[in-house]
Amino acid sequence: MTDSPRRAPVTRAGATPAGRRRLRRALAGAAVDLFVAKGYEATTVDEIAAAAGVGRRTFFRYFDSKDEVLFANHDEIVAEMEEAFADADPERDPVETACAAVSLVLDSYAAELDVSLKRFTLTRTVPSLRDKEVATVDRYQRVLARYLRARFAEQGDETASLRADVAAAAIAAANNHVLRRWLRSGGQDDITTSAAEAFAFVIDAFRPERTAAEETTVVAVMTTATPLHAVIAKVNAALTEK
Repeated sequence: MTDSPRRAPVTRAGATPAGRRRLRRALAGAAVDLFVAKGYEATTVDEIAAAAGVGRRTFFRYFDSKDEVLFANHDEIVAEMEEAFADADPERDPVETACAAVSLVLDSYAAELDVSLKRFTLTRTVPSLRDKEVATVDRYQRVLARYLRARFAEQGDETASLRADVAAAAIAAANNHVLRRWLRSGGQDDITTSAAEAFAFVIDAFRPERTAAEETTVVAVMTTATPLHAVIAKVNAALTEK
């Protein structure tokens, strides 16, 4: 009698970081499709879980309520922003670093066009989702302000707290302007060019020594095939060479 071949152990969905990320996004995709098809109020947590191929208990391991599922990737984006800040060059302009980090939000939206457009429609028609979106934007702004406050303080700026709050608000406003313009265009607007121009505007406001020639460099180095945070890094590298 021969031994049957051993089977590889089956990895439970969500047992690894990558698996948890996929499951969160599967739940988000199922939710947004159901919200659009049936309406937000008419859709239940059980229906979302079933559409994603999991049970109700699994849903609540990831989200406290159905309004949270629509913004499933935002925890990941915040973590990526904080990692970017931790790894940032201490000699780099803090505002440029913050703009590069927040551009990860735009990259995330652009990577999931269908979900992004459906979510945009839903947040404009469902007040509770709109409120959740506002809270999410506020969270990004607080992460930006915390980083900038520390950097400005290191530079000996006596107005570090005020300057950080104002700069973070400006960066968040630039990000929101570009994002909403892109979403209103149905994803057809050139989000990379718009973002680089908007962030350059903010950087100029907090670093007035930038010359007209440097401003031209900001636009000249942009490519639509490059992720936005990489575009900002490329801009900074070009300016450093001047």
